Amino acid sequence: MPFHHEPISARSWLFAPGDSEKKMTKAMEGAADIVLIDLEDAVAPESKVAARAMVHDFIKANAAQRQRLWVRINPFDGPYTLGDLAAVMPANPGGIMLPKVYGRADVDKLDHCLSALEVANGIEEGSTPVIVLVTETAEAMFHTGDYKGAPRVVALTWGAEDLADSVGASSNRNADGSYSFTYELARSLTVLGAATAGVTAIETISADFRDLDALRRRAEGVRRDGFRGMLAIHPAQVEVINEAFTPTAEEVAEAQEIVDIFAANPGVGAIGWKGGMLDRPYLARAQRLLKLATK
Repeated sequence: MPFHHEPISARSWLFAPGDSEKKMTKAMEGAADIVLIDLEDAVAPESKVAARAMVHDFIKANAAQRQRLWVRINPFDGPYTLGDLAAVMPANPGGIMLPKVYGRADVDKLDHCLSALEVANGIEEGSTPVIVLVTETAEAMFHTGDYKGAPRVVALTWGAEDLADSVGASSNRNADGSYSFTYELARSLTVLGAATAGVTAIETISADFRDLDALRRRAEGVRRDGFRGMLAIHPAQVEVINEAFTPTAEEVAEAQEIVDIFAANPGVGAIGWKGGMLDRPYLARAQRLLKLATK
């Protein structure tokens, strides 16, 4: 019987190229909650077959870290997907990232492939979770709300570069460096889609890995918007991301105070607090933050 996967609690998702044992090892030895071993963009076509074997052997050799070691496979619109899965699933990776989807049908297709490979390799059917990149094609943008009940899906994330290619844009940035409207829309649809599906929303990468101050500002901002983690492309970004997505002691204390106030006044819909009024949405947010702080 397939597992029921809860929304994943993972702040930092660090990419590591699947054709470099050195970089995979460095990523694994760091503080990233999830290491995303990449068989897609980070690996040239002529190196993919060799990289598959390297990834399989790396996960096998580090079985104690298996739950942290996820694999980004190639998308279904190319020739590599089934070969990727057949190569890495015998190692029982912690999860799979599916890029460049066109909609929910790609997730259902992945579920069927994973089920067959799990059974063939003595892995419990349904036990491999999935994170989906839901905005990398123009068509996928119209389906970001379709993942409720999707098999295996524990998180949704988004990407701006492939989306720009998909729509034929010459840039996805405004003059000040911020994302232009279409790509901010992609971010919003991702957090809305994740909320609809009851899964975790994960922010996309920050390409300038040297500007850690900008990374911190962005990570803190998207956490306020409902994201619960962020993709990383360099180990230096991990600690910043982990800190930004960890509730502070002040936030925890305030949330606990709000919960305690409502607990002391059962049945009350709204209550005065610090010169203002609190209603039930404030209580729900406080409860979510406390739950996040305990994970």
